[in-house]
Amino acid sequence: MAVALPAGEQCWATHYGAQPAGALTSSGELYDNNADTAATSLSRQPQLPFGTLVKVTNVANGRSLVVRITDRGTFAQTPQEPKCLDLTDGAFDRLGGSLDPDAGHIVVTQQVGN
Repeated sequence: MAVALPAGEQCWATHYGAQPAGALTSSGELYDNNADTAATSLSRQPQLPFGTLVKVTNVANGRSLVVRITDRGTFAQTPQEPKCLDLTDGAFDRLGGSLDPDAGHIVVTQQVGN
């Protein structure tokens, strides 16, 4: 069953990691691992349209940024593993996620804009 998260509910944000040069997102854009963009889970209902702006806040440190949805992830969001966004490495780092060593995920809240 697909899971929808109400605004303000906590979930996990992960990050893409290394991508091949010239990789395209599901929206057809050239992938930029330093951009403030993200993928949402294919299991999320309703799907967020490409171009949707989402304010993401790291619960641990209060850092926030706005990301634009450009991709769909194949990761599943479940009550046991509530993944909501897959961020670029740059966005993950700006929110305070640790890429080295890789912490895997950060706990965030999200607020969908327009």
